[in-house]
Amino acid sequence: MSDRTRVLIALCLILGLAAGCSLPVEFLAPAQPAPSATAAPTATEPPIPTATRTATVTPTSTITPTPTATEIVFSFGRELTIDYLRAQEFTGSKIVFEQKLADRSNYHRYLASYLSEGNRIYGLLTIPFGDPPEGGFKAIVFNHGYIPPGVYRTTERYVAYVDYLARSGFVVFKIDYRGHGDSEGEAAGSYFHPGYTIDAINAFKSLQKMENVDPDGIGMWGHSMAGNVTLRAMLVEPEIKAGVIWAGAVYSYADLVEYGITDSTYRPPPTLTPASGEEESPLRFSDNIFEIYGRPDLSEPYWQAVSLTMNLDYLSSPLQIHHAEDDTVVSIAYSYELAESLLALGKRYEFYVYESGGHNLESSAFLPALQRTVAFFEDNL
Repeated sequence: MSDRTRVLIALCLILGLAAGCSLPVEFLAPAQPAPSATAAPTATEPPIPTATRTATVTPTSTITPTPTATEIVFSFGRELTIDYLRAQEFTGSKIVFEQKLADRSNYHRYLASYLSEGNRIYGLLTIPFGDPPEGGFKAIVFNHGYIPPGVYRTTERYVAYVDYLARSGFVVFKIDYRGHGDSEGEAAGSYFHPGYTIDAINAFKSLQKMENVDPDGIGMWGHSMAGNVTLRAMLVEPEIKAGVIWAGAVYSYADLVEYGITDSTYRPPPTLTPASGEEESPLRFSDNIFEIYGRPDLSEPYWQAVSLTMNLDYLSSPLQIHHAEDDTVVSIAYSYELAESLLALGKRYEFYVYESGGHNLESSAFLPALQRTVAFFEDNL
């Protein structure tokens, strides 16, 4: 073969590979996010974001389908797989009003409880004043981010978030998870144990039983760790009508190895053994998973079966994502990878990027994010 022929073949290979790279630029480099939406919002109509993708965009890549539970039976850790959770029946229970709290501007507040896997789970329940509209109030299961279980209190933290949603006319149920506050059970983290996800789904099912709530108009909200809880719950329970995630830890598990988490409270040690507090399981669940299946690798069937992004085919409801570029706790790269996967599958979603605001989307990002959240729930519940 002549030198000229070798050169021509090499050029063809290079050009062919280049032609196959068709993902949008902002998704090819998740660590360098696209420009933020900076237009000033109004009280009645939030600005249209510049970083939004919807199902009308033509998918540009594919995702390998996850083997189903009938194809692979795992010797350990099957409780964390999406297919296993989807095969379970979650019924929730009647919500018990434990204590009446002081009313706020236009809504009642209660300490309430329900049952989840035999545990009595408590939470803060808000109900708008007056009679419900025809069909019942729209409702939101509010999943809080990581707070050390030993210091968690039902009526503390996320006060402004809950208040804004409640004043907007929604029934809001901010649940405590097992092992938090007065809730029964053991706190086992969310990334390597299904307990918090099960608690969230049972809260959803319990709200469906309330006479003044529209059973077909319930969504879910989650921040940080609860982004993982919310997305996993939506993959398992298709009746959740819409989900909103702020600064979500929406892991594929392989990206956990790649990006890590920069805050010392959240960062796993090099062995990926859970950090003290957040991910500690009384059963050392994650340690056994790593011993059996190794470090997260999406070429391995088990890590495919538990991955959120590898199971997005199951997502049937719209999702809204918010993340700040200067988040030092959960990398915005996670949200970019989730958005890329949603785009590839033609799923309905919105993605809002903020130049600043940190992990809690504070300061100038807070009000626009809340306005967009309310508008999204109003449009989709």
